Amino acid sequence: MKEYTYTEKKDTRSGFGAGLLELGRTNPNVVALCADLVGSLKMGDFIKENPDRFFQIGIAEANMMGIAAGLTIGGKIPFTGTFANFSTGRVYDQIRQSIAYSGKNVKICASHAGLTLGEDGATHQILEDIGLMKMLPHMTVINTCDYNQTKAATIAIADYEGPVYLRFGRPVIPVFTPADQEFVVGKAVMLNEGTDVSIFATGHLVWKAILAGKILEEKGISAEIINIHTIKPLDEEAILKSVAKTKCVVSCEEHNRLGGMGDSIAQLLIKNTPLPMEYVAVDDTFGESGTPDQLMEKYGLTENDIVAAAERAIARKQQ
Repeated sequence: MKEYTYTEKKDTRSGFGAGLLELGRTNPNVVALCADLVGSLKMGDFIKENPDRFFQIGIAEANMMGIAAGLTIGGKIPFTGTFANFSTGRVYDQIRQSIAYSGKNVKICASHAGLTLGEDGATHQILEDIGLMKMLPHMTVINTCDYNQTKAATIAIADYEGPVYLRFGRPVIPVFTPADQEFVVGKAVMLNEGTDVSIFATGHLVWKAILAGKILEEKGISAEIINIHTIKPLDEEAILKSVAKTKCVVSCEEHNRLGGMGDSIAQLLIKNTPLPMEYVAVDDTFGESGTPDQLMEKYGLTENDIVAAAERAIARKQQ
């Protein structure tokens, strides 16, 4: 198992803030919009340096999406910022009609996604957003795993033409990917080559998958671990190449098992090479109030849950 270490923990939303700040210095067409959550989205530094390129829309998310769509007509590259729930569920009609349908170059940047929003509870812990966004034609869907990758993705999508949904989170987590990484939309990242089971993970579950890989190695199981940071377009080549070796799959995501990354992988496998697959995801339910760690434990999103899923997938393969 390849060794991954870290010296600090940071929230992925701060990676977005750092990436946006850099874009403010390098790309004069980048503008930012926020729905009264500047502090939560870490947009303050961008605003200090570029006050004339920031628009505070207030608690009017639907208006924010419409304004962002309009700004693209003049050649601007708008980055919208609010919680994932308000970035998708509250404004789905505006995204569908004003952004996705016409392929507007809007970057929908969504923080506080999934269960790890924590104590704010089920009303804010959206677990359906990846499904909502990936079903929209023209929409690209990205879910990053740590501070460095979020910063790199934020910078990269400014040069990527078309609407993008960029999903990140609130809790501090290990920073384990390179600070100087190149982020390529639609290109999965191999974290550990293995032969017994393919573990495809996204977002906060990538680090959990690495921890699971170490446990599996101690059990004599060789896990191939791949970071699927782009859920649409999916890196089909990387997935099919991996499963050709391992012949079984575990998908890991902080999202409803219905409609998320796992379902995209399952559709690919059904068309090409059906084989045993296990989901590590929220099992078609809403969340609740609690600490991130408590919720990840209760809803089955820990490294031990990934280990158990890998063992089930391998057992099914051997039947």
